[in-house]
Amino acid sequence: MTMLKDPSLKYKKFDPKLNLKTRQWPLRTLDKPPRWLSTDLRDGNQSLPDPMTVEEKQIYFKKLVEIGFKEIEVAFPSASQIDFDFTRWCVQNAPSDVAIQVLAPCRPQFIKRTIDALKGAKKAIVHIYMATSECFRDIVFNLSKEETKKQATECTRYVRTLTKDDPNMHETEWMFEFSPETFSDTDPDYAIEVCESVKAAWNPSIRNPIIFNLPATVEMSTPNVYADQIENFCNKISERKKVCISLHPHNDRGCAVAAAELAQLAGADRVEGCLFGNGERTGNVDLVTLALNLYTQGINPHLDFSDMKSVIDVVEKCNKIPIHPRAPYGGQLVVCAFSGSHQDAIKKGFKKHEQKKRKLAFEAESSGKKCRIVDWKMPYLPLDPRDIGRTYEAIIRVNSQSGKRGASWIILRNLELDLPRGLQIEFSKVVQRETEAKTRELKTSEIVGLFETKYIIFPENTVIKLEKVNAFRLVDYHSDTKKGGKREIHSIIKNNNKEIKLNGVGNGPISAFANSLAAYFNRDFDVVNYHEHSLGKDSDSQAASYINCRIGSNPPLWGVGIHEDVNVAGFNALISCLNQSVRANFIHLN
Repeated sequence: MTMLKDPSLKYKKFDPKLNLKTRQWPLRTLDKPPRWLSTDLRDGNQSLPDPMTVEEKQIYFKKLVEIGFKEIEVAFPSASQIDFDFTRWCVQNAPSDVAIQVLAPCRPQFIKRTIDALKGAKKAIVHIYMATSECFRDIVFNLSKEETKKQATECTRYVRTLTKDDPNMHETEWMFEFSPETFSDTDPDYAIEVCESVKAAWNPSIRNPIIFNLPATVEMSTPNVYADQIENFCNKISERKKVCISLHPHNDRGCAVAAAELAQLAGADRVEGCLFGNGERTGNVDLVTLALNLYTQGINPHLDFSDMKSVIDVVEKCNKIPIHPRAPYGGQLVVCAFSGSHQDAIKKGFKKHEQKKRKLAFEAESSGKKCRIVDWKMPYLPLDPRDIGRTYEAIIRVNSQSGKRGASWIILRNLELDLPRGLQIEFSKVVQRETEAKTRELKTSEIVGLFETKYIIFPENTVIKLEKVNAFRLVDYHSDTKKGGKREIHSIIKNNNKEIKLNGVGNGPISAFANSLAAYFNRDFDVVNYHEHSLGKDSDSQAASYINCRIGSNPPLWGVGIHEDVNVAGFNALISCLNQSVRANFIHLN
């Protein structure tokens, strides 16, 4: 088969046959969630190369209920005995506030079998459909406009006789849904004509409205066109309060989420879709994205995705299709930053957020009022990862593209060490060399291990360690020109099992200890930079000290020390520098 050099020649621009000059939806904003319908167990199941087993369907159904779906389309009961039996299981196991929805074409024999599957249900929605577009009427069904409308209307009456008009079926709260399939490609006036006839046949009420599902069976154009079609339908259908307008966008053009959001602005009441957008062909609209988009606008979607991992586990197990790592909200990598500039912005954002939380907590404690929630305002993170069960440790991840902030964030989160800028820069180079050597991202445990091995004094990675501080006292030295108190330090360090006694005097404890090292090793120990902070908030917390020390004429080295006594923490930081100097052969031990 020969391809055209310009395939666009065989396609005709979509004409929605609308002239909606007074459209209102562009001026509106979303302010409430829609009614949700999950069609994972029907649309989603039909899309799978290997359909779900009954056990997998049951697991999936329970998860949908746990998330908070109150309307779930479970099967095509007339299609197979398995679908029929699963519908019966749902009827028997659904909570009393969950409506079981089933689907059937406009064929009386299929409708009867479908309703038989729902007997005894507490709440049930019978959903029938009829393709209304010229393309499907002519090519697939060979039906005229009148024949199509007549069949849809007669099948609606038949559903009514088997459900709400049957005195033996009154234990069930019956709802009815009709889909003019291929609505987005149907003449707008004709779609309304068919739906008016169906509505008259069903005779809905304000308390129990008819559901008109208006599917973009094939996504024909940009989302704004679908929104125009929905607003036109909302404006022209009669008895609007007796009608629930439902959306069923497909994702042929990759715009299903946008189409669903704009169509809600246009007046729709309900959205049908699947978790993570699974569904026929290119997929149904992604309900996870739609719901969590509402959270970012301060709207409660009334669906619970606080344990996103458990949702993903069920979807991947039952669908046997992995969630894409970049899928909005659910993807493994969507809250992760590898870029150095992104990591820097996120770290600053969290620091500012924590400062605001502390300020509001202090104000609340002072005034005796309840503490206000801090508004979420974070670079690169539209949603707090904790709200979907993600840990902050998963946010910043380190590879060869990462800068100093990524590695320092991980050290802060795991060791509570807030590294000075100079140490951040040095350690990031250590990490980058390791990522390049391994040609992959480093795990958190690997980064922490690198840091501890290089900078912190542990018996297993240390040649020299501080054994004991024997004396630590203030002494006075007098001369003709000045008077002042100085610190005198007597300590013991160990080189393997050999004890080395040190004595030193200086302006402070750190300088005294540095001088004692300088005297023994016959090298200048010049402290270039010194930082310290507590680990924790109570009086028993340990202290962390960071020292940048030049030993002799060699480049300065960073050392880290941790101890209950802040001075001893500083001594340990100097010993860390000494150990690095030994490893670099700047100092040779006997």
